[in-house]
Amino acid sequence: MRNDTLTPVSWRARPGSFVALMSLYESNYIRLGWLTGPPGALCGTSRSRVAGDPDLLLRVVERSVYTSILELTYELLDDREPMRYPQLQLRVYHDARVVEAERCAATAASAGRAPQRCTERELRQRWVRNMMLNKWLEYCAERGHRFVPPAR
Repeated sequence: MRNDTLTPVSWRARPGSFVALMSLYESNYIRLGWLTGPPGALCGTSRSRVAGDPDLLLRVVERSVYTSILELTYELLDDREPMRYPQLQLRVYHDARVVEAERCAATAASAGRAPQRCTERELRQRWVRNMMLNKWLEYCAERGHRFVPPAR
């Protein structure tokens, strides 16, 4: 039997390309599922607590039949008040089974500003945001974070 991984294909994606970005979105969906179970069943706000790690918060901002918008962030405690960092806004496409990090307010100062877009840099910006999400989801899963659905 022949090994499929050795078969040359014409669509093999180069890192940073549109095809690779779509594969990254698919990987984001899988990794988010490690933490949440089926993302289409999420509702409200959930908190994951793991000893030695900041609380991880997940909030459903908007939900429709085919998509949901989520906010994922750590809640960091300091002397004054809790700070949420980074604030990632995720769009979940339930039918396509992909997750896109649409926005990242990485600092408290940038949280209130609208993102600036430059068409020639948009693909690169999406790649960076979604690679960060992908690695962070994997890290959170390895640390033991899980969002348990509320009891009904």
